[in-house]
This record gives sequence, structure tokens and C-alpha cells, in this order.
Amino acid sequence: MAQTSRATLAKEPHEVASMFDGVARRYDITNTVLSFGQDRSWRKLTRRALALEPGERVLDLAAGTGVSTVELGRSGAWCVATDFSKGMLQAGLQRGVPMVAGDAMALPYADASFDAATISFGLRNVSDFDAGLREIARVTKPGGRLVVSEFSTPVFGPFRTVYMEYLMKALPKVASAVSSNPDAYVYLAESIRAWPTQEQLAQRIADAGWTDVQWRNLTGGIVALHKAVRP
Repeated sequence: MAQTSRATLAKEPHEVASMFDGVARRYDITNTVLSFGQDRSWRKLTRRALALEPGERVLDLAAGTGVSTVELGRSGAWCVATDFSKGMLQAGLQRGVPMVAGDAMALPYADASFDAATISFGLRNVSDFDAGLREIARVTKPGGRLVVSEFSTPVFGPFRTVYMEYLMKALPKVASAVSSNPDAYVYLAESIRAWPTQEQLAQRIADAGWTDVQWRNLTGGIVALHKAVRP
């Protein structure tokens, strides 16, 4: 029977993890359909923004099934997928990348373990994402880079209106055709609508102790890449 649970905007960790466990089997194909294939381009641009070097150690947080970790690994860096949904990690075992179960607010890594870190479409799901940003800083070496790839606010007013209508009305209907848990995509739409703007997120990243914060809009601001440096 299909999983029908979904998390709320309170983002209780066990609820969010359970929801992602329930969508793991068809998660990647659903994302490709809902993003009209843009997810592949977003992953490549995230890798390029990190400016990885062969041999560097990279944390791919909220990595899901590891498809983003595979993309990061094309740089020659050593990349580990970390996610608090064991179901997602299990669904991606065939990708052959290192995988570790872990909570973004209490990562199972020593201080200054990584040269770079990224979290793609996952910071929004952390119940206290300010604490998550501080925790990522803890495990990143001084001078290390952070890239946050996340849904954001379209910059063109009329398009923003159409996009928000798509999120709340069309997205759940499309998800019902391809996802094992379309209810989870109602949470997705709600959480995107409640997420900070590009400027607001940049300030939160800076407040968490990161420096040189900047961002780049992708696909008209549907997604934003925020870059920062660990002082």
C-alpha cells in the first residue's frame, strides 16, 4: 500500500524522515518530472559553484539517494552522502558512493573534517536550519566552502504569481501521477512558500558564522545557489 504520510511545517525530524522514507523508491524520477528536467542542470551548477579539486573531502548533506553525490564526485573529490532518511540512502545503495545516516543538527563527523560542504533542497527540511548551518560550519575546515542549493523566490512578479499557483494546485496533481506519496508534495509546496527570500537566507547564513555570502538565481529564481566561506 502506498505511504500517505506527510510532514507539517513544524518539521518534526521523525515526521520528515518518515515522509522521505515513504517517497524514496520513486523520488528521483518524480523530481525530474516536477522540475521539467531542470534538476540535472541544478546539480551540475552546484558542483561548479563549489569549485572542487581532486582529493578534497566533501560533505553532501541531505543527499537522498546519492544522485547529487555522484555528480559532485565527477570533480575527482571524495564525497560522502549524508541524510537522516535511511530509506533514501537504502534506495541509493547501488550508486556506489559512501553513505552515512546523520542529522543535520548533530552531524556524526569531527570538527573541520571537510574542505567543502553542500546541502541541496534539504536545508528547508531542517527543523532549526540556523542550527544546521552552524553545525555544517563546525565540520568544515577554516577557508572551506559552502553551497546551499534551495528553492527560492522567483524574481519576476508575474512569473512568481504563476509559479506559486503551480506549487499549490498543479504540483500535487502531477505528483499524484508519478509519486508513491503525492501528499508529501503538498508539504513540498507549503514549505517552499514559507521559505525565506534570497536576501533573507543570505543574512541567516551570515548570522550562522559564514562569511563572503553571495547568491545566484537559477531558472528565474525558482532555485538559488548561496555560496559562503567558513572563516
